[in-house]
Amino acid sequence: MRGMRFGVACAVLIMATQLEFQAKTPKVTYPETPKITVCDTLYGTVLKDDYRWLENAQDSLVTTWTEAEEKLTHSLLDNLPQRTWLMERLNELWRYDDESVPHRCLIGDRIFISTKKKDDEKWVYCTMEREGASRVELLNPNKWDPTETLDGAVPSRDGQYVVYGVARGGDENSVYRVMVSSTGELLPDTLRGWKQSVSCWMPDNSGFYYSAKPLKGEVPEGEENYWHAAWYHKLGTPTDQDRKIFSHTGVKEYWHGVSITEDGRWEIYSRSLFNKNEIYYRRTGSNDTLTALATGFDAQYKPEFIGDRIFIHTDLNAPNYKVYLTDTAHPQREAWQEFIPEGKDRLDYISGIAGQLYVSYLHNAHTIVKVYDLDGTYRHDLPFPTLGSGYVSGHWSQPEVWVYFSSFIFPSTTFKYDFDRDSLSLYRKYPVEINVDQFTSEQVWYNSKDGTPVSMFLVYRQDLKKNGKNPVMLTGYGGFNISMTPSFSITRMTWLEAGGMIAIPNLRGGGEYGQAWHLAGMREKKQNVFDDFIAAAHWLIDHKYTNPKKLAISGGSNGGLLVGAATVQAPNLFKVVECGVPLLDMVNYHKFGIANIWAEEYGSSDDSAQFKYILAYSPYQNIKMGVRYPAMIIQGSENDARVDPMHARKMAARLQAADKGGGPILLLVRKDSGHGGGTTITAQIAQRSLPLAFMMEQLGMQTPRIKE
Repeated sequence: MRGMRFGVACAVLIMATQLEFQAKTPKVTYPETPKITVCDTLYGTVLKDDYRWLENAQDSLVTTWTEAEEKLTHSLLDNLPQRTWLMERLNELWRYDDESVPHRCLIGDRIFISTKKKDDEKWVYCTMEREGASRVELLNPNKWDPTETLDGAVPSRDGQYVVYGVARGGDENSVYRVMVSSTGELLPDTLRGWKQSVSCWMPDNSGFYYSAKPLKGEVPEGEENYWHAAWYHKLGTPTDQDRKIFSHTGVKEYWHGVSITEDGRWEIYSRSLFNKNEIYYRRTGSNDTLTALATGFDAQYKPEFIGDRIFIHTDLNAPNYKVYLTDTAHPQREAWQEFIPEGKDRLDYISGIAGQLYVSYLHNAHTIVKVYDLDGTYRHDLPFPTLGSGYVSGHWSQPEVWVYFSSFIFPSTTFKYDFDRDSLSLYRKYPVEINVDQFTSEQVWYNSKDGTPVSMFLVYRQDLKKNGKNPVMLTGYGGFNISMTPSFSITRMTWLEAGGMIAIPNLRGGGEYGQAWHLAGMREKKQNVFDDFIAAAHWLIDHKYTNPKKLAISGGSNGGLLVGAATVQAPNLFKVVECGVPLLDMVNYHKFGIANIWAEEYGSSDDSAQFKYILAYSPYQNIKMGVRYPAMIIQGSENDARVDPMHARKMAARLQAADKGGGPILLLVRKDSGHGGGTTITAQIAQRSLPLAFMMEQLGMQTPRIKE
């Protein structure tokens, strides 16, 4: 609350602020939201904030206000006919018997596999002594508290042990235990710190490496979200004997991790800060001094160790990435040899599987995978069924090559790849019958505000007419080098079945076209991302796909920042907005939780030059009084470990006060949920159906009739 408290006179009441909600619903009355003005002066600029009090989630008045906002939201949305249909349809499409690909241990015959029955809320973790043996249930989260989820299960190399985490309410703060696979016995071992993450076991089962953040009292007050370190736990020893083996004493934002190569010979140490990192290595189990492979934080490095060879995937002097080759005896930069040169397409990753090298590219935001011999000889492109997103996994020492593939209208499918025959064989496909043939997708290009060409995927019914009247959901991300590629989505499918169209532009700030594309949408160039998005909306309108009364925008996390900025910069362009787990008060974002690590992406108002461009686009600070804003649902999560829900609360309050004749502006802060939403299928369906129904209602989309 930063020193500001309310008196009893500021108790939350329901006042008569009235707005029309379509013409079909009663006028909306918002809860009264007191204004307690706080002024900050940054670099000569006075910033007035009436809603800083909403930053303190522990204050009972904040809780009362939030509950009143949510009561209003549920009263308007819970009984919409669109929501009733959505919940029924999502239940049909999300509930089916499923299982993961089997994980065969690197040593011995034991296999681990995850399964989910149609009526299960969560995945069950199982094991088999060998292929063909009966499955034994090890961990069944369906028998736990509904808010608890299995957060990672890491078996030892021979499968004798499994270390696993249990998270509560999506808080990403798992409690880890160690189990004996053959008996289900729980060992007394526990780990230190918080926000723990287990990475790998020692080859001899003597212990394992994990990462964690410090406890209160171990670092300066308020910095417990930082000073991330890698630790070693020796099996059978008390927690206070765990050894900190990789950390940094000068920069609190660095992240640290340790992995062990597949053959067990090398430990790899990584120190990272989003787009750049350092890599070290040494013999497994030794006390040797770490050997530096890549230092100086001058680029991003991902090493692939195969025997003594090191393949280094990097954007060093290569915005579209390239691969170097060296060996463990010659780690020096001058000894690196170019193995795969930089090309016109982004080289996404390289992986050694079943004796071959699989090199994945993004070509116009869809996947191409090329297969090479170890000497660099090109052999094949993987024969994907259509344009889409594919991923390859497996082990160098095992014969299975697993291929996962989907596209907008090609349901998620798992294949096995036969290298000798250069063919894919079906292993498992999405089992629910759905008529995808009625839809089509295409990629178009348009020019952004500054003339930059931007690609965009369109997905719609085959019989769509360009009459300017189609309900369209425009969604994007535009940040952190993350690529928006074609993939199958159940929630998007319901929108298509209801007669809607989907548009997904590949905005600057993403990774679709290499690091240069990413850099063109971060820090002082962040406005490019919003310009790209707004230009996409204009293109859709100009080409008669839709009009402003039929255009919805949707985004989450960094995408929530995207739609928040678009809303305040072009309020007349959109009818309705879904803004999920968003960053919105960009002047102050870095003061909450782990968010200061994102200064690499956004910059920080602690820097006077960066403050100027952040203030220019920050959605919260740029709301204007008396503007007609589109209808909007803003969602936060109570246990969000990444984005503080204060952004959602403050934005909703300020928009409700500023809006004139638009709206409604609705708020939800989801209980027992983290950054990714609910912990059960039922919770996810309930949560996802609300904003979808809201957007459908605002765009006049009727409840479709789906044939049985």
